[in-house]
Amino acid sequence: MSRYEYGIDFDGITALDFHAHIEIDSHGHRSLDDDLMAASEQYFKSGAERTPSLDAVAEHYRERGMAAIVFTVDCAAATGHPANSIEEIAEGAARHNDVLIPFGSVDPWQGRAAVDRARRLVDEHGVKGFKFHPSLQAFAPDDPRFHPLYAAISELGVPALFHTGQTGIGAGMPGGHGIKLRYSDPVLLDDVAADFPELTIVLAHPSVPWQDEAISIASHKSNVYIDLSGWSPKYFPPQLVRAANSVLRHKVLFGSDFPVIQPDRWLRDFDRLEIKDEVRPLIFKDNALKLLGVR
Repeated sequence: MSRYEYGIDFDGITALDFHAHIEIDSHGHRSLDDDLMAASEQYFKSGAERTPSLDAVAEHYRERGMAAIVFTVDCAAATGHPANSIEEIAEGAARHNDVLIPFGSVDPWQGRAAVDRARRLVDEHGVKGFKFHPSLQAFAPDDPRFHPLYAAISELGVPALFHTGQTGIGAGMPGGHGIKLRYSDPVLLDDVAADFPELTIVLAHPSVPWQDEAISIASHKSNVYIDLSGWSPKYFPPQLVRAANSVLRHKVLFGSDFPVIQPDRWLRDFDRLEIKDEVRPLIFKDNALKLLGVR
């Protein structure tokens, strides 16, 4: 087992993608069941390989002079589908530590076992944060039952990245495959941010239809950030662009949602936004490096 340590030339990379998925392991097990995977392929219509290997992801970012945070989501309790190996992601990132940073994932419904696993993933595997998807994992983030997990992550000193807003997972399926959007309302994370002020929280994606709420929370809570993944920048709500240019210039992060949105496409569309020259490097890299504690 290799414990991850940073090997990235942070001065040399052009950008750090805060949101990239590893959705298959070396045994061919995928992060979602066949129905959800097929529906997501139809929804995103990216044309790219939907489940590239970790080695392929590393090379993708290496060729571009970029680095990426990589993860999967453990949603076994809600979906009955076991996660692809999170430990394998951490070990793979350790092999490619010049371009990849591993985040872990735990199923909140596992209670004490989730807390213990979170500690092991940080202490034994070196993961640098945790990814949650409240809608896919079917949990309300503000439920006090999950406080021990947040307390542990806060104590470990790593950030928690939460999916917020609309999700492409289950989109277009009858009943959305049972996935409920209300769990991903960012307002539910305002309580978490208030109750755990030492926990760094990242609201993933433009939080449509709750964008104003996300901006308010990130403006109000110093421990809350927003990543810009999951949408082409040409579809960003105008208030998000204004906030990124002004009050949230130090609180927003580049993220693509690879592989369903390619970083090349994201950056090409972002280049067309009216973002101030001095703000662009903050979004592309500097804010993320500060959040991770490497700057």
